[in-house]
Amino acid sequence: MIIDGKKVALSLLEELETKIKALEKKPGLAVILANDDYSSKIYVDSKEKHSIALGIKSCVYRFDKTITQGKLIQLIHELNENPEINGILVQLPLYSHLNEKEILELINPKKDVDGFHPVNVGKLYAGLNPYAVCCTPKGIVKLLKAYSIEIEGKDVLVIGRSNIVGKPVASLLINENATVTLAHSKTKNLKNHCKRADIIISATGHPNLVTSDMVKKGAVVIDVGISRQGCGRLIGDVDFEKVKDIASFITPVPGGVGPMTIACLMENTYELYLLQNKR
Repeated sequence: MIIDGKKVALSLLEELETKIKALEKKPGLAVILANDDYSSKIYVDSKEKHSIALGIKSCVYRFDKTITQGKLIQLIHELNENPEINGILVQLPLYSHLNEKEILELINPKKDVDGFHPVNVGKLYAGLNPYAVCCTPKGIVKLLKAYSIEIEGKDVLVIGRSNIVGKPVASLLINENATVTLAHSKTKNLKNHCKRADIIISATGHPNLVTSDMVKKGAVVIDVGISRQGCGRLIGDVDFEKVKDIASFITPVPGGVGPMTIACLMENTYELYLLQNKR
């Protein structure tokens, strides 16, 4: 079965729209774009569009290369103190002259809508309740649950150890009582690890890394990777056409995990609003 991320995301967004309409005061989301990456621009535009559609107040700060570390730090402090802003998101990567680590650590953890602050990361790894969970990993778990895919006790292979997807999704799945293996570029015999897995989650950005001979019959395959071919077509880490006949469930690219990332960002904004207003 092909997992329809668009359908699950739409359902979540519809629920959020109803909840937000019932609020007297609306949540606020601030997004900072300080890079010249085309994909980041498209992603930020999409966040803004979804925020407005849901009734979330959207504030987007776009900067060219003249932005300084000092001015960005000042903006973060202002947003931390602004009661109208419930979520702060810094679109990564930043311009090369900016200190990404320092900027992320300055964000109030209770406004860290992306879940990247060390406080939220630490809470996640410790099995506690973070103020916000990284959007893509959160979306992956929601997809699995939406299709009633059992997680507890399953052997899960996560390919990719990034702080944005690999590490946090591994922690989320461990907290769901899965047995998780985290593979990466230095892992030997990746095929053998894949063949043992009940669930494979690949987030590397390497096209067709996971092939049909690496997937056991009936495994669940979640493809987080995304690459653009010369003709402009988007493809994932998984050889979709050949693996779909072997897997019991599989996500397409696009239309799988991607829509869930935006939907979970909106949900995080709403949940942080509730937290800050003690609801």
